[in-house]
Amino acid sequence: MENLTAEYLFRAEGWLLITTLIYFIMNGAGIFETAVIIPKWSAAPPESLQILKGEYGIDLKFFWIAMHSIHEITFIVAIIFCWNIAGVREWLLLLFAVHFGVRVWTLTYFAPNIIEFQKIANSGEVVPGLPERATRWKNLNYVRTGLFIVVSIGVLATFLSVAQMIF
Repeated sequence: MENLTAEYLFRAEGWLLITTLIYFIMNGAGIFETAVIIPKWSAAPPESLQILKGEYGIDLKFFWIAMHSIHEITFIVAIIFCWNIAGVREWLLLLFAVHFGVRVWTLTYFAPNIIEFQKIANSGEVVPGLPERATRWKNLNYVRTGLFIVVSIGVLATFLSVAQMIF
């Protein structure tokens, strides 16, 4: 590690800070959605799905697409700028792998189901087992949110380890 310059470490620390802060903003939004919005629409479907209905219903799709895109770009840039720091590189790759796995889960389970819940709200269609599906979605979302929080804490710890190298 003695061949790492102060400038290199400063850039690595900067990108880790940026990705950590964006992750914390994203997790804050996720915690808010999990604590406030999801309990409302999942309380008693199909009636409670009305919060997702129509032109003025809650639709966070564009917010989440933008947040995840920005975060994943900064996460990859942080990995690139930390590549020469042994130990840090491996931790970031592990954390990114977990993050990526949760994102795949999001894109294959959570996103399609919330889109379907929105369609049901707008169509008024009667769907057998809907309350159970909404409850399962809500409960699995607790796991997903927890995993994102664990990864963000890992990224924070990695940032702090790089920050200590500078001082």
